[in-house]
Amino acid sequence: MARYLMLLLLLRIGACPAEELADPTKPWNPSGQVGTAENRGVQEPVLQSILISRNRRAAIIDGRTVKVGEKVGDAVVERIGEGQVVLKSG
Repeated sequence: MARYLMLLLLLRIGACPAEELADPTKPWNPSGQVGTAENRGVQEPVLQSILISRNRRAAIIDGRTVKVGEKVGDAVVERIGEGQVVLKSG
């Protein structure tokens, strides 16, 4: 009888609903807004690489090499730095 009760208890514990875990790879959203560019149907540019040498700065965005002043979609490359590319929409 004790074994039977223990088995029922173990089966009951396994059937409890688990709390959904947060995705640790999801980017932080401080505003808490649910709408993303993907949800709105807007495709944001994807920075793939930054190339910096003594006499040249370039970035690869959406598979295309761009320099300062060139257009990426509706935006213009304003600045290329180590670790970031600044786009100005306009």
